[in-house]
Amino acid sequence: MDINTFHLPTEGNPKLVKLVTNLESHKEIQTLLTMSNVTAVNRLGYNDHGPTHVKIVANSALLMLRIINEYGLHSSLQENYNSFDLTDQDAELVVVLGSYLHDIGHAVHRAGHELVGTLLAKPIIEQVLTGLYSDEQGIIMVFEILHAIYSHEPNIIPLTIEAGIVKVADALDMEKGRARAPYTAGSVNIHSLSALGIENVEITKGVKRPLKIKIHMSNTAGIFQADDLLGEKLRTSGIAEYFEVEIYLLRDGKENLLKSYELE
Repeated sequence: MDINTFHLPTEGNPKLVKLVTNLESHKEIQTLLTMSNVTAVNRLGYNDHGPTHVKIVANSALLMLRIINEYGLHSSLQENYNSFDLTDQDAELVVVLGSYLHDIGHAVHRAGHELVGTLLAKPIIEQVLTGLYSDEQGIIMVFEILHAIYSHEPNIIPLTIEAGIVKVADALDMEKGRARAPYTAGSVNIHSLSALGIENVEITKGVKRPLKIKIHMSNTAGIFQADDLLGEKLRTSGIAEYFEVEIYLLRDGKENLLKSYELE
């Protein structure tokens, strides 16, 4: 993915079009994302937590929200704030901004970055949403987005569909490209090795549930990402019942189903 361009399928959502433009031109956001990667990759030896990561997460989150809507389920924003004329289209901005800003707290420190991120994000969200909403709508949008940022770590249970989606989307950025920078720099740990074993991740419509996640591995080391980390995020997402998960292993030129599961 081109880190200088935010390729997002806006699909007739004019507010989303404006938001993407605002995000790409916002110098503080772009600098914070760069700093987040300095902390995560350069100083701690973790996987990518910067510009490329958040764009992948935002695209995944938007896709999952749209599939859920197609399934006949509404966003929490529409369910709770329809009287304020906020709809599933506005929820698209919640998941995109929640995804895009969820890791900016790393610019200060990884410890407690979800809480620090909410503090840093409030004035930024207000800036990028300027002119898109009435005063009351804007207040609701800001705090719904902050909820998604705060809830993305496993120790906090999201209370909205949108926040749950952001949390799961964060875990789904596990393909091997995410680990290349720390691995090349000499950081060999379970995070980098397991991510190198993941070839690709698919998000599709499910059969029995709204969403199916298909993870394709070339090495069993990838099970840490595919099962442990994703499983933890799913269990604490508040929307685990929306997902089917299938894990495939490529061996001897053939891809075999290694594991499938559904959480309640």
